[in-house]
Amino acid sequence: MSVPAGLFRPDQSPALRAAVPEVYPDARPLAVFDVDGVLADVRHRLHHLEVRPQRWERFFRSADRDPLLTEGAERLRAALVDHDVMYLTGRPERTRRLTEHWLACHDLPVGPLVMRADDDHRPARWLKRDVLRTLATVREVVSVLDDDPAVVSVLEADGWPVELATWLPHSSTLRSAQEDKGRT
Repeated sequence: MSVPAGLFRPDQSPALRAAVPEVYPDARPLAVFDVDGVLADVRHRLHHLEVRPQRWERFFRSADRDPLLTEGAERLRAALVDHDVMYLTGRPERTRRLTEHWLACHDLPVGPLVMRADDDHRPARWLKRDVLRTLATVREVVSVLDDDPAVVSVLEADGWPVELATWLPHSSTLRSAQEDKGRT
């Protein structure tokens, strides 16, 4: 299947365009995984966001030390048996190399990895809904796994097959970063 002309708006992330190749000769259904709170345990770095002013760059720079969340990793590996897997994270594009390195260190596929444009501060729920709507024009999205209740609520209302990851308590600090600040 070819990507329809005009599928991508000029303001959309180059990472999203790269995650949707021109042709899918052997495409399997697509399972979409969030990173923070689903695969990566961010609790050790939340203190950077609990101070004023918030230290966003320190928060992101310390993501390479996130412990792996076993439940999320097991779910991802199980999905790989009969699905293509894609990551959809609110992390900013400038953290791509760090995130890819973290995935590789934990023996997880490195991509495709769709990230938030550095200057995009929309709430995670709207960002992820827009990306999924674009992807659905060329791929069958059969599952989405996310830890943010606001994201899950919007995606459910939109008709997506979404599941709330509950193995890491969703902190109010992370909720604010994702929804109020549009930063992760």
